[in-house]
Amino acid sequence: MNILRVIARLLDYPTAALQAAHDDLTSAVLEDGLLKTHQKRALLVCIEGLCRGDLMDLQEAYVETFDRGRSLSLLLFEHVHGESRDRGQAMVDLLAQYEAAGLELDARELPDYLPLFLEFLSTRPAADIQSWLEDIHHILGLLAERLYQRESQYHVLFDALLQIAGREPDRQELAALVASEERDDTPEALDQVWEEEMVKFVDDQGGSCGDQGAVGQRRRELEQVQTIHLSDELMPGVTRARAGRA
Repeated sequence: MNILRVIARLLDYPTAALQAAHDDLTSAVLEDGLLKTHQKRALLVCIEGLCRGDLMDLQEAYVETFDRGRSLSLLLFEHVHGESRDRGQAMVDLLAQYEAAGLELDARELPDYLPLFLEFLSTRPAADIQSWLEDIHHILGLLAERLYQRESQYHVLFDALLQIAGREPDRQELAALVASEERDDTPEALDQVWEEEMVKFVDDQGGSCGDQGAVGQRRRELEQVQTIHLSDELMPGVTRARAGRA
């Protein structure tokens, strides 16, 4: 399902390779038979913005959007399990699903990274795709609304995923919920997270500073993640960007 591969590429860290794939991405959207016309137009506008914009500005905006705070994290299980032990088991289970499908990761990224998950789904039958997306539709809806309220062009990608999942979220309910949330990407919120990490470090006498809390957990997960190789080229002219990201 090429449209999932398109969305996966657009959700990944912007690179020159992504911008060079403008024509391939555009063609895939135009040829898609699943999305409604207005959503295809919205995706085309998003492609134009990401492929024609200044790359450094796009990269900075991406980091500001997805890498500050957890509310817009592209790691799915952060929204379900947080930092609990259940998250580790969920990733093991998801990795087993990838391996059962004959896929191996060739990027240093966690199994629940959404663009990677979408690449996996693109290899599955249509019924499986809808079922998997249905399972995470509540996450997709919240991310779509949070991005919309922050005036981010990325919200259209989640709107498209919701349609593929066959879900029409209650926009008014989501808007009210998101409007009531406290932003977790402000300097004050980030400072508070840092202070909490330091408290955890002080309380835990058995570990080192670099291994405590969410930051340390994230680093340990990346160190332990298995190398998986998506051996087949999923879309001509479009390569995964995450492996080359600093």
